[in-house]
Amino acid sequence: MALLEIRNLTKVFPHGESLLRGKFRGEVRAVDDVSFDIHAGETLGLVGESGSGKSTLGRLILRLIEPTSGAVRLEGRDLLAASRSEMRGLRRDLQIIFQDPFASLDPRFRVEDVIAEPLVIHGNGSAKLDLRARVAELLRAVGLDESARSRYPHEFSGGQRQRIGIARALALRPKFMVCDEPVSALDVSVGAQIINLLAQLQRDFGLTYLFISHSMPVVRYLSTRIAVMYRGKIVEVGDTAQITGRPGHDYTRSLLKATPELAI
Repeated sequence: MALLEIRNLTKVFPHGESLLRGKFRGEVRAVDDVSFDIHAGETLGLVGESGSGKSTLGRLILRLIEPTSGAVRLEGRDLLAASRSEMRGLRRDLQIIFQDPFASLDPRFRVEDVIAEPLVIHGNGSAKLDLRARVAELLRAVGLDESARSRYPHEFSGGQRQRIGIARALALRPKFMVCDEPVSALDVSVGAQIINLLAQLQRDFGLTYLFISHSMPVVRYLSTRIAVMYRGKIVEVGDTAQITGRPGHDYTRSLLKATPELAI
């Protein structure tokens, strides 16, 4: 059985309203009847140009956005049918690494509080000593010194902030993580370090990723399989070697031609 099953997932956004009639003049199908599986331990790369619906799809899977229709199942359990209290428990297994490491961390919190927040919310390691030990472990896992715990996010570089965000996402030992363009706001060398870190953490923690990117070379490096998204639809999905070596869709071929190789 797949870890995650996505079936006929659709999200329609209203596109403008008529002030006189109060009716929508149109709609945008940001995600359009998307179906695929994600298997435990793999990285499924989701690639497409900006505006193709990738980030919306990632948020729909985590139920950060409510879909218009469709189904998402985690180990056979329907996430979209879960109540708010049930979803709170399920969120332990579902985490996200955001695109912008500058906006995703609360500037009022010290790093220790940023990383410990999920543990406090979900009641893990409520004793202060337990929390401190867990934060120290997570900082080490993402390659940061324990001295970082008492500092604020603005004191760190973009790459370091992304490492803090990854540590926060790891805090509850999730089964599945959406990596939403996690290196697009970073320069190439720092982004390569983050990609290598994600690969190492996957091996160390047995993680499963949906890795979202507009860069085919980045997706090629990290992914077990690749899904190509165009105008809200998945136009092609397959093993990385097949998608990058024998693409079946014109859009996939255009993505491969448009992006240079990446040194990682």
